[in-house]
Amino acid sequence: MFESPHTICMMAALICAPFAGHAAEGQRITVTGEVIDTWCYYSGVMGGPDAIQGTAHHTCALWCSAGGIPVGLLASDGTVYMVLKIEGDATSASGDTQLRLASHEVTADGIFYARDGINYLVVEKVIADQGITNQSHTVFGPVPPFAIPEPQ
Repeated sequence: MFESPHTICMMAALICAPFAGHAAEGQRITVTGEVIDTWCYYSGVMGGPDAIQGTAHHTCALWCSAGGIPVGLLASDGTVYMVLKIEGDATSASGDTQLRLASHEVTADGIFYARDGINYLVVEKVIADQGITNQSHTVFGPVPPFAIPEPQ
C-alpha cells in the first residue's frame, strides 16, 4: 500500500526525531594549502597527485568545479579536506567562488569535521589568497602528456 506524501513525511519526522541535535561538533581550524579538483586527485585519471596540482592542472580544475565536482583543500602537510562551503557561496558545489580559487594557495579559517575517514571543511573566511604558486607546468607541461588520449 502506498501512503500519501504527507504521511510519509510525518513518519520520517518521527523516525528521525530522536537523532535531531546529534550532529557532529566541529572544530575551528586554520589550514594553508592548494584548492584542488577532488575527482582527478582521488581517481588518478589525470596522473599522480603531483601532476594534478598547480598550473599543469588548472584548466581541468576549472572544468571540474564548473561541472559540480566538489573542491578540496590539500593542506601543506598532505591532508585533504573536502570543502563543503566557502564563505559567501551558497551553492558551493560549483560557482564563481571555486572558479576564482581553483589551484590557488589559500589560508582558510573554518570548521573541521571528520566522519567515516573523510575530512570536511566549512570555510568561513579565506584569510589569505596567494594565487597560483605551484608552477607545475614547468615539469608536466600545460597538459600532462599522459592525460592526452591515445588515437584509436
